[in-house]
This record gives sequence, structure tokens and C-alpha cells, in this order.
Amino acid sequence: MPALSLPPALSFLTSLSRMSPARPLRTFIRSTTYKIRPPRPLAHVAKITTAQDALLATGAALPAGRANILHEASRGQRPTIVIGGFVPDATEQVYLLRDYLLKKGSIYYFNYPRADFSLELLYAQLDDLVAEIAQEHGQPPVILSVSFGVGLVMDWLQRKHHRAQTIELGGLLLISPVACVEDLIDPSEPKPSTLLGRAVKPYLDATSATSTGIEKSRAIFTKMFEAGAQNKDAIRGLLTKGELARLRTAVLGAIQGITADGARERVQALKQMTPPTAYFSKTMLPLSTAPTAIFYAEKESSVLTEKSPTRFALESAHRAYFPFSTFKVVTNDASSPVQHASLIFHYGNFKPLIAQFYRDIKKARLPAAI
Repeated sequence: MPALSLPPALSFLTSLSRMSPARPLRTFIRSTTYKIRPPRPLAHVAKITTAQDALLATGAALPAGRANILHEASRGQRPTIVIGGFVPDATEQVYLLRDYLLKKGSIYYFNYPRADFSLELLYAQLDDLVAEIAQEHGQPPVILSVSFGVGLVMDWLQRKHHRAQTIELGGLLLISPVACVEDLIDPSEPKPSTLLGRAVKPYLDATSATSTGIEKSRAIFTKMFEAGAQNKDAIRGLLTKGELARLRTAVLGAIQGITADGARERVQALKQMTPPTAYFSKTMLPLSTAPTAIFYAEKESSVLTEKSPTRFALESAHRAYFPFSTFKVVTNDASSPVQHASLIFHYGNFKPLIAQFYRDIKKARLPAAI
């Protein structure tokens, strides 16, 4: 019989003893796993392109407007589509949630093109992907959307409802929803009062934004990211120095990489969206009967106006829009209040709620067609 070998166990214990006491065991295990098997989402090769092909054939959109869909495969039974905000890309948006989501099923990330954007083409891609997932996985996906991404999903669902088209979804996670320009800029105010409102203001006109306006917008997005990274104690418990450096490089690279035209097209897409309060009627609702969880952060003031139509609609009447929905404001301690869409820096506050949502939809088996 071969002699027992202890070095691997001793090595693991040695590593634990060297680990910062502020870093939880789960973070150490995750970061170690990521070193061994780093996230490598691959370009998704679509098997169904019916809606995209039909749209492109009309000339109403160009291939350059396609979102870059990435894919990580998993044996889990509950696939998730991630649709992010203006920045960062969806892959960075759920960097810490990735491990959990993969345990549930495959992940599909929608990353928007840097130099272009097309609402119609993105919706066509979403139509095709949802159909493909249902075909390949045998059940509909959960859509996890964040900030501007929630607006895209709500607008897509509204269009589906208007055309009496049904589509099956396994669930909807709507995080810090931004579904119209009025969420960011109060039209009754002389100038934007929120950071994000000031960032998007230069792109609201169809004409070219000035180079000064573009750099100002990039500086604001950078400031918003860096503000979250300033809480050293929280970061130490979530990310290693190397991970934070890689994350910062990816996020700031996306901010710098989006061209003026690409930024303008994203903002113009938001400008096209109808405030949810404008379609509050029995004939226009509900948007979906899929199980839905709506999460706002306790500190949305840097992004949302006080009169945000979407916040008002979802907080006061979310079950009119999504009959099987819950609404929650995500909070933390006073020293580090939860910020808008803070899935990285307030991962510990969002993760239990998201995990509960996946447990609930597994048990509920609620109807999922809109």
C-alpha cells in the first residue's frame, strides 16, 4: 500500500494561515478557484438567428450593432441571461456572482458593441437566444438585468405585449431599474442633479457631442466606479489585489473604449423608452407573469432623480407590471450604504437575495408566459 501523502492538505492549511483575517473563507476559496480555472467566457455561436436575419434583411439595422454574446457552459438546469447597464460589460457586472450562477446553469452575457448600438437588433438577438435556450436546455432562462439593462428588458417585454407575442421566461431579476431618461434627468430641473444624469446629458441630442462633454462623461463613470472601490475593508473581504486590479482594468477599459457614437446610441435608445407610468393600464399590462424580483439600492441618489417614474411605478404597483413579483430595497450598515447596481462592492448584500430568488423559482413552478 502506498504511503499516505499529506503535503497537499498541509499546503492548503498553510495558505489559510497566511490569508488575511479580513478575507472570508468563501472569498479565499473562490479566488483560488478562479486562479485555477479563470473565467473564460467564449463567443456564443447562435443556433437560432431567425429574428436577427429577418431584421437585417429589411435594412433597419446593420450587423455592427450586434451585441457580443458570450457563453459559459454548465450542467445546471437553470440558464441565466445577463444584460448589464451602460458600463461595465455584463461579464464584469456579475464577476462575483458568476460562480453562483454557474451552479444554477449556463450563463449568457450580452456585451454591447463599443461603437454602435441598436435596440431592434438587440431585441432580435434576445428573441433568438431565448428560443435557443428553451430548445437546447428544455426550459426558459432567467434574465438578470441591471440598471439600463432593466430598461431594455421592460421595453422588450412591452413591445412583445403590444404585438400579442408570447415568450416564456423562467424568471426576471431587475436590479436598480433605469427604464427612461426621466429616471436620470428631471425635465423640470434646469440642469441634471444626478451624476449619471450629467454623464448622459451630452448625448441626448442627435448631433455630435463635444470632446469636452465626452471626457466629462468618462470622468463621471470612472468616478462612480472608483467611489465603490474606495471602501478598502469591504474590498479586502471580496477581492484579492490582483482581482481588483484586473477588474479595474476591464471596467476602465470599457469606459475609455466606448466611442462617442456608441455612447450616443445607448443614450438615444434610453430616450426612446416610454416611462412605465405612461403605460399603466389593463390593456398594456402585465409585462410578464414570470416570477420577478425587483431590487433597488438604499442609495440611488447619484443615479436616480427623486421623481424617477420607474421607481415610482415599481415601488407603488410592481404587481400590476409583474403579478408574481417582490420588491425590496437592499441595505447595508451606515458606513457603506448600498449604491446603485453595486453587485461587486455590495455583493454580500445582493447575493443572499438573489440566491433566495433562485430557490423560490425552483419551488414555485409559477406560470412563465407573458
